[in-house]
Amino acid sequence: MNSETSTHPFPTSADTGPDGGAGEIRALHSFARKVHEAVDTLEQRIESGSDRVLNMQQEYGDMAREQVRANPLAALAASFVAGFILAKLL
Repeated sequence: MNSETSTHPFPTSADTGPDGGAGEIRALHSFARKVHEAVDTLEQRIESGSDRVLNMQQEYGDMAREQVRANPLAALAASFVAGFILAKLL
């Protein structure tokens, strides 16, 4: 520890300068505001992306159900073949 930190381990407003550290506080608030805005923007993008993924999942799930209803034997054969291949690989 140096002589400054041994007597004053935590700076006070008197130690920060003539403006009492107000400039540093404004800079910190500005930085916090920018980070908050960036997080909000990221949240909106993730939300819209997840909505698109959920819509695609619903759409492809409906298409798969229609195919299985139209060709149940082909769907059964395809699932059997896929299961057989996975069983051999694992």
